[in-house]
Amino acid sequence: MSINPPYLKKGDKIAITCPAKKLPAPMTDAIELLTSWGLEVVLGQTVDASYHQFAGDDTLRAADLQRFVDDDSIKAIIAARGGYGTIRVIDKVDFTRLNTNPKWLVGFSDITILHAHLYNNYNIQTIHGQMPVNIPDASAKSLESLRMALFGEDINYKYHTHELNRNGEAGSVLIGGNLSLLIAISGSVSDMDYTGKILFIEDVGEYLYAIDRMVRSLDRAGKLKNLAGLIVGGFSEVKDNEIPFGQTVPEIIMDVVKNYNYPVCFDFPAGHVPDNRSLILGRKLRMEVLNEHVYIHYL
Repeated sequence: MSINPPYLKKGDKIAITCPAKKLPAPMTDAIELLTSWGLEVVLGQTVDASYHQFAGDDTLRAADLQRFVDDDSIKAIIAARGGYGTIRVIDKVDFTRLNTNPKWLVGFSDITILHAHLYNNYNIQTIHGQMPVNIPDASAKSLESLRMALFGEDINYKYHTHELNRNGEAGSVLIGGNLSLLIAISGSVSDMDYTGKILFIEDVGEYLYAIDRMVRSLDRAGKLKNLAGLIVGGFSEVKDNEIPFGQTVPEIIMDVVKNYNYPVCFDFPAGHVPDNRSLILGRKLRMEVLNEHVYIHYL
């Protein structure tokens, strides 16, 4: 069983830190939202820091994250944004304090590295959900799903099926995140065992051929063959070459996994989309892919 950090309650402290790219604007909307949930917001030094494209240099970003990992009064850590840079600091942070004082870590995109690292090395559940930089454009349902995840309310999803879905049912632990980052950590201490898991993937701004290459790379590494299920989220702002690639993202993925038997569903509302619904990684969920609808609920 993975470790379920304590759910938040009113009056708890939640920290905002930037392990990757620097912020383009103050966190006003995020602070107002989190405060409205009854939480006390603590800002890291990285929130105002700048070093080229990063939120401060690697030393500062690592120290900022370390501070909140070690501070027992902080009950959750939310990454202000993604971008690029978490891979530069992940090995500079000692997460062992989470063994005795687990806490929620929230984010997506570049934060996939932290999700995977904490699950693989510490067996801790984390939340793949909206980050402060996205809150001004986020759907109300996505923000409500984040609140529900943090405060321990039941999360269940139902949405219309996609024509390329593969029907079936599966119950297993959910892992995954941003496809590019899953490739980036492959073979490292942050990489995960995919066997028997339900995999979630999403990405943004990639060329179709690059998506094809990444999915095939996962498959060649043996990571797709023995999955329990596959949930495909948003693949937004996808680009193509002057000579078209000739396949859509769902077609690319189904072409790779066509010989496997597990259920597959497309267009789950999570990823670089305004309606980025929260998913708890490292926790067991059940997926049912039927003719009319897809049901996803945590056990």
